[in-house]
Amino acid sequence: MPLTSPRRSALADQVIAQLRAQITSGEWPVGSRIPTEPELVEQLGVARNTVREAVRALAHNGLLDIRQGSGTYVLATSELAGVMHRRFADADPLHVAELRSALETKAARLAAERRTAQDLKQIDALLDRREQAFASGDAEAFVEADATLHMAVVAASHNEVLAELYADLGGVIRQFLHGDVEGGLRPEDHVDHARLVEAIRAGDGERAAAEAGTHPFSCRYADRANRTAG
Repeated sequence: MPLTSPRRSALADQVIAQLRAQITSGEWPVGSRIPTEPELVEQLGVARNTVREAVRALAHNGLLDIRQGSGTYVLATSELAGVMHRRFADADPLHVAELRSALETKAARLAAERRTAQDLKQIDALLDRREQAFASGDAEAFVEADATLHMAVVAASHNEVLAELYADLGGVIRQFLHGDVEGGLRPEDHVDHARLVEAIRAGDGERAAAEAGTHPFSCRYADRANRTAG
């Protein structure tokens, strides 16, 4: 239904809240282009200036990226995620890989202890999606599928703070993964996450943690760092 309000400032706040909900709910995933300004005007039943004000506010907070001539894209799922994306955009890839490994290792251990039947069903489906994406050779689809699978494993830890922190770092992780696969998906970079899933299913925290800490890209960065140090 069209949004109504006697005050423009209050109306803009309502539009901002509704657009933010579209982002945080996943209806507009990270990397996707949101509807055009005329489309949003029609959907929300508000003036063009109100939509423009709301979009600019969300861009300022780091959730949206306005690209002249291309459109407006979702950059992050929360204000904190936007801040992290800007703060760590130029971080050392090895440091990002090490942080990812640390978070996912702990999450996998907890997931093995706390996962539910619904968690396992979701993880199984996402594992299949990841494998299909890799087999297709579509690097973009693989990055998204891999990130979504790991997010599900973290969610299965049932630690809300860990899950929210990992989600806020999602944009940073995806950014570096995109850089990793620019040259295409190589068979030697593939990690069989079926072993990770089976360890979680079996309730084997030690094995799940060990599997989660195995990332070909972090190994690649570690090798590069060792060669540089040598």
